[in-house]
Amino acid sequence: MAKATKKQALGRGLSALLKDPDNDIQSAKDKNADKVVGSIVELELGAIEVNPFQPRTSFNEESLRELASSIKELGVIQPITVRKLGFNEYQLVSGERRFRASKLIGLQTIPAYIRIANDQESLEMALVENIQRQDLDPIEIALSYQRLIEEIDITQEELSDRVGKNRSTIANYLRLLKLDPIIQTGMRDGFISMGHGRALINVEDTEDQLTIYEKILGQKLSVRDTEAIVRNLKAPNEKKKAAKKSIPQYANKARKELSDLLESKVDVKVSKSGKGQFVIPFTDKDDFERILNTLTSEK
Repeated sequence: MAKATKKQALGRGLSALLKDPDNDIQSAKDKNADKVVGSIVELELGAIEVNPFQPRTSFNEESLRELASSIKELGVIQPITVRKLGFNEYQLVSGERRFRASKLIGLQTIPAYIRIANDQESLEMALVENIQRQDLDPIEIALSYQRLIEEIDITQEELSDRVGKNRSTIANYLRLLKLDPIIQTGMRDGFISMGHGRALINVEDTEDQLTIYEKILGQKLSVRDTEAIVRNLKAPNEKKKAAKKSIPQYANKARKELSDLLESKVDVKVSKSGKGQFVIPFTDKDDFERILNTLTSEK
């Protein structure tokens, strides 16, 4: 909690610095520019304009409301990126959904990374240096990797060379950003480890992710326990897929025809040797007799 407060205070301090007309920062060579490049700054939403060249022109309203609800609950987890146009004037580079959702719930400020003239090299140096710090949480590292790839326009392989990390390590961090925002927040706050996150990323359904996350917190599960839960969750689905693949086409076609004829969901099982059986469920005696009459009636 103290860590988050420190970050917010830092953002407000930089925000005040950017509002000083006597020391307006327009270039990476200007005084105090090094404090801004690569740092998170709290900016007023009213000082930011959308990019007129943004290729994306339509935004799903329901999706925006869901994001707004998440931001209201957890805050803006991933800062937007803007470029400085003039004194206290900025333009969106990335993060328009977060920007719009924040306005939707009436936020006055939003955390942002600021790009200023001639700051490409400085930004890269700041981000690489930031990644080398020992006190970063996994999500902070993942966000720094993502920024380097997107804003410096390099591949994971090139990033691997620049930061001295294996490409697989970088990929594992980036995958964490696909986790539900609640789980990302839990990782940032130290409630779960990166190992927990790596296990949860293998769960496709968000609701299942959150259910397991709550179990981790409530039962203080280890990474190994979490991996076991994920394996057990995926096992039934794997078995179902395998079973469907093993049914020959002729038997599957007959199953569908029988299901339509009997107005009941018929199942079919076929062994590797080719032997099999149909399973026809019934709800009561009347349903049983209805199915029997259908099967034995002459056409």
